[in-house]
Amino acid sequence: MTAVVANFINILATVLFFAIFIRALMSWFVPQDSTGISRVLSDITEPIVGPIRRVLPSVGGIDFSPWVAMILIQVVSHVAISFLTSSSA
Repeated sequence: MTAVVANFINILATVLFFAIFIRALMSWFVPQDSTGISRVLSDITEPIVGPIRRVLPSVGGIDFSPWVAMILIQVVSHVAISFLTSSSA
């Protein structure tokens, strides 16, 4: 059972990571598109990136909150998976 939960956490973290990454890339090329894939990515990632953006100031007009969110997603998922796999042993 813990392997299923660990796999789910891994998949969820990967999907969120790439959603944030693609949204950040799209913001450079299509900054104000509020339709289609851009809107879906925004709906998925804003609950994660938004709070970080409110705390982390932009530096020189560059928003680092997506990158911080991606790092946090990786760290939290690795810690959760490590905890799950070590507790099941």
